[in-house]
Amino acid sequence: MSEIIKVAVDAMGGDNAPTEIVKGTVEAVQTRKDIKVFLVGQEDVVKKELEKYTYEKEQIEVVHAEDVIETAEPPVNAIRKKKQSSIVIGMNMVKKQEADAFVSAGSSGAILVGGQVLVGRIKGVERPPLAPLIPTEKGVALLIDCGANVDARASHLVQFAQMGSIYMENVIGVKKPKVAILNIGAEEEKGNQLVKETFPLLKECEDINFIGSIEAREIPHGGADVIVTEAFAGNIVLKLYEGVADTLLRKVKEGLMSTLRSKIGALLIKPALKKTLKAFDASQYGGAPLLGLNGLVVKTHGSAKAGDIRNSIIQCVTFRQQKINEKIKDHIGKHEEKQDQ
Repeated sequence: MSEIIKVAVDAMGGDNAPTEIVKGTVEAVQTRKDIKVFLVGQEDVVKKELEKYTYEKEQIEVVHAEDVIETAEPPVNAIRKKKQSSIVIGMNMVKKQEADAFVSAGSSGAILVGGQVLVGRIKGVERPPLAPLIPTEKGVALLIDCGANVDARASHLVQFAQMGSIYMENVIGVKKPKVAILNIGAEEEKGNQLVKETFPLLKECEDINFIGSIEAREIPHGGADVIVTEAFAGNIVLKLYEGVADTLLRKVKEGLMSTLRSKIGALLIKPALKKTLKAFDASQYGGAPLLGLNGLVVKTHGSAKAGDIRNSIIQCVTFRQQKINEKIKDHIGKHEEKQDQ
């Protein structure tokens, strides 16, 4: 019998909570029998939503949380003062090992602060990065960091590269993933001070497959499997990526519906187009894990729908089964030993 993976889910976080969160949770347990989900939120509200669905009752348990941390609240104060919020209770469940993972579409700031303060960092990890998968021509690439560490140092970026390589190899199955640093040109001498400091350190790393710099335009072509950057540039890349994809999709739809001829053509190409667009939907891989913590914390976007939540929960199973935290812990520990010698 396979191990049951326990996932705490923030039922109150995100623009579409609790409706889409509960729906996605039900879809997850209907898909996998090796998952138990703790829906953390206001009990009466969550149970009312659950009444709409048929599912194996032992796979979903409601954990009451009186408070909700709103997006606009200062994260540190919110984590400190709202002890009975869904985010704090869910993260404490991971800390106490009552759950293997925590998934939330709620306040990014509160999740980042809570991850470090409540769940805690793996010994030796300087900064935990947010690492979403983004679609490319060749599959997906890991963008690390996309929002957690705006003022990162060179040593942080080196650890991002190492943790990102472990994730891509073990979760996505990419052997010897190609690691590149985000830059404004391919030449080694280009870039800002942080890139110039980090580049030679990444070249010296024997435990990663570093291929040099990557320009933003090469990311969609699959130029690298792991794109290393600090959170300011990473977040800009991610948001632009999402915006361009959304705009192109709307423009394609408008074009296909513009005339009778194009509508007939749309019917003919619909199956192929649907398959192509699905390949560029990164949400099928789940949310962005906050790597380097003592437990798994996954942040999915605030407008997450049921499918995003379902995939984020299922993502936690792979993460746990592949023992990603243990591998990061071993890797960082060995790296520290080398530096001490």
